[in-house]
Amino acid sequence: METVERRGASALVGAAFLMATSAIGPGFLTQTAVFTGQLGASFAFAILASIVIDLIAQLAIWRTLIGHGQPAQQVASGVVPGLGGALALLVALGGFAFNIGNVAGAGLGLEALFGLDVRWGAGATALLAILLFLARETGAAMDRLAAVLGALMLALMGWVALSSGAPLGEVVVQSVLPERLDPLAIVTIVGGTVGGYITFAGAHRLLDAGVRGEAGVRSATRSAVLGVGIASGMRVLLFLAALGVLVGGVSFADSTNPAAVVFESAAGSLGRRLFGLVMWSAAITSVVGSAYTSISFLRTLHPRVVANERTLLATFVAGSTVVFLVVGKPVKLLVLAGAFNGLILPVGLAVMLIAARRSARPLPRLLTSLAWIVALAMGAMGCVTLARELPKLAGG
Repeated sequence: METVERRGASALVGAAFLMATSAIGPGFLTQTAVFTGQLGASFAFAILASIVIDLIAQLAIWRTLIGHGQPAQQVASGVVPGLGGALALLVALGGFAFNIGNVAGAGLGLEALFGLDVRWGAGATALLAILLFLARETGAAMDRLAAVLGALMLALMGWVALSSGAPLGEVVVQSVLPERLDPLAIVTIVGGTVGGYITFAGAHRLLDAGVRGEAGVRSATRSAVLGVGIASGMRVLLFLAALGVLVGGVSFADSTNPAAVVFESAAGSLGRRLFGLVMWSAAITSVVGSAYTSISFLRTLHPRVVANERTLLATFVAGSTVVFLVVGKPVKLLVLAGAFNGLILPVGLAVMLIAARRSARPLPRLLTSLAWIVALAMGAMGCVTLARELPKLAGG
């Protein structure tokens, strides 16, 4: 009899790349460049800390969901009746709002790559994503897209990083003994890597592929490590590229598109087109990941969601694209979604930890203790973010 590992081998890799490429969106590229410009080599400490936090959170969540054999909203409802529905709506709302930014990023990428108008580029990317969701083998196609574009982004970013000439010795030292500390940088990049819908993207893909139970937990552990490793590898490579450019005397902290400046400065005339390709790849994979995970949360709210899943996926992408084309860049919506998404990780993680404790397959004690520390710390910072951002929104 074929094992779970063999049956879901492609899904395990696909889930890892789905989680990672969902994280590597336009915001991911911009955040990394901005914080490198502000902190220099000291940003290495924030990256190292975020990798540890990301790994703890994803291991706890993936192992719990696969062990239960249920998506996050059903596990949440088992802890507190009705909580699953609230979590589903929160994830879907945040995913839709951020998808507007993903679509915009795709347009910017094609503009840099081919000189195509941003709106036309956004529309073309949305159409490609819709065709992917309408395909007969959506899951397999999604896995292939995430893996191919994920590998392409890593390869291109690696070349740019090598071209920049970053001071590796200084990076190693300051990753442990930083000259400057910025907790906000850690919280921001953690939220950008495993926050919002990304928290559950890979685990839900594994559940759809039939990966569950004791054997599934072991496989999910490997997949989660791979996913965090891919996203973190991209973060490190972009950081090294940006740091090399910064050390070379180019300032980009106040630029409207700091990541583009990094590529152009590190790779010369070819840099802008490389940036466009990486930006578009990051954007379309985030569009796919956002739509897939958001709709996966709505399945249990009504039977019609399952029956019309492909149509809803297409509508999700089309709707966010229309908002971008009509409104442009809805800053207020994106800021509010960012504040709420900052709370999804600690809330979701806390619920998963409570569910795991009641399960016949509890998490290891060390992982549980570390995960509670992450949940409480991220929750506190999420509340601070809400307290700071909501008055700005109310004041217009």
